[in-house]
Amino acid sequence: MQFSIILIILIGIIALVSTILIGGLGDSNYSKRTKGNLSRLTLIYLVVIFVSFGGLALYLIF
Repeated sequence: MQFSIILIILIGIIALVSTILIGGLGDSNYSKRTKGNLSRLTLIYLVVIFVSFGGLALYLIF
């Protein structure tokens, strides 16, 4: 069980870092709006992380 939790956290961190790195690449219009795009992506990741931890907590409790 502990291995699964560590694996999920690791995958989430890798996905976040990859998204931020890829966010700097792309067409010129994208790089002009990078701050807004990365802010929204970061917010999405934070929400998913908190919901995942909440679901994990409920799973472990019940």
